[in-house]
Amino acid sequence: QVQLVESGGGLVQAGGSLRLSCVASGRIFKINAMGWYRRAPGKQRELVAALSNGGSTNYADSVKGRFTISRDNSKNTVYLQMNSLKSEDTAVYYCNADITYAFGKDLYWGQGTQVTVSS
Repeated sequence: QVQLVESGGGLVQAGGSLRLSCVASGRIFKINAMGWYRRAPGKQRELVAALSNGGSTNYADSVKGRFTISRDNSKNTVYLQMNSLKSEDTAVYYCNADITYAFGKDLYWGQGTQVTVSS
């Protein structure tokens, strides 16, 4: 069984920074792409940033230049550095990972971490 656990969320003032972490654990053979999504109140879940195993990145237009996704393969961890936070960044942030395990491949999600930006 594979688990993803996020941490690092919290309350921050507009203009501030937060760093989210997501650790994957369990019977992992290989972690392929990893990413971060968010769901703001009353809105659909949206992609924030994604990072392929080869290092290619994809960012939502709203976060380009402010957020940076990175990963540490030795720790099975993906990070999201969030700078210059705005009130519209307030949401529950979820990480996901495309993981190959012994018997196949699947997409896993974390439980989410709340980020609240006060203006």
